[in-house]
Amino acid sequence: MQEKPTQRPTFFVLEIALQAIEALRPVAARILTCDRELGEQLRDALSSVVLNIGEGNRSQGRLRVTRFSTAAGSANESRVALRAAVAWRYVEASDVQAGEELLDRVCAMLWRLGARR
Repeated sequence: MQEKPTQRPTFFVLEIALQAIEALRPVAARILTCDRELGEQLRDALSSVVLNIGEGNRSQGRLRVTRFSTAAGSANESRVALRAAVAWRYVEASDVQAGEELLDRVCAMLWRLGARR
């Protein structure tokens, strides 16, 4: 008898956060060429979103809420970094719009999961 491959259950907020990274990857690369510090901070914040969501998904109680709150804070940090990059004219507002919309969805989903940032 052949075993079925195991399929990981989908945790939608994590999938949306990963989509945000994919959407913002070229933008982050462009920002890095203009401002290394801001680009690295954006990249770190986006990674923090998904890592904290992943950890929170396997946590319980206060730790779960803390991880989701940290993820929400990092998502907001990412949005502010994008706004700063637009203000510095490293990128256009239209370049970041899709990623910002995904990050907004992530924040709303994390709020419903208990994040309070």
